[in-house]
Amino acid sequence: MTRIYAIGAAAMIVILSVVIWLVTMGRGGDDQFAVCRSSQVAGGAAQIGGPFTLVDETGQTVTEKEVIDQPALIYFGYTYCPDICPADAARNALAVSLLEERGYMVKPVFISVDPERDTPEQLADFTSYLHPRMLGLTGTPEQVQAASKAYRTYYKKQTEEGEEDYYLVDHSTFTYLSFPEEGFVEFFRRDTTPEQMAEVTACFMDAR
Repeated sequence: MTRIYAIGAAAMIVILSVVIWLVTMGRGGDDQFAVCRSSQVAGGAAQIGGPFTLVDETGQTVTEKEVIDQPALIYFGYTYCPDICPADAARNALAVSLLEERGYMVKPVFISVDPERDTPEQLADFTSYLHPRMLGLTGTPEQVQAASKAYRTYYKKQTEEGEEDYYLVDHSTFTYLSFPEEGFVEFFRRDTTPEQMAEVTACFMDAR
């Protein structure tokens, strides 16, 4: 009888060990970045990102392959934004600088959702003030809309009669981490600090 109890206890230990492995080490299945993720995307990360064609600060037409030629933090905003965009872009720039100090090279990207006013020259002035490697992108309304759709972002121009030249643009404020091979892997909310963004980005880069 004692032997039967011993065998049963041993079997329970084996089963418990398998369950613990499935809950911890096995979590995330084939997701190589599971240990780094703090967010979930409905339908999976593959639902965000994709091909786009835009115009850079020099007036050259570029695609997503040229833009995301290294790990990139991508933000959709506009240069005439009175407060949110400058603060978010500055946060992203600081995170990139923190990463660079640790030996990680990440490209900060700013995609305009206000192509009517954000010319390449306007973007160059804006991004150069924030970070020497920040890339500003604009394009035709159709090109910008396609890029926004690829990343599932939202924006809408707000105008009032008689103030057509002085308008605000409502827009989403996520920052997207994308890699050349893997594509989109994570997004960051507005309340993410530069230090947190740098830490999580480094985790994803180490997991590649």
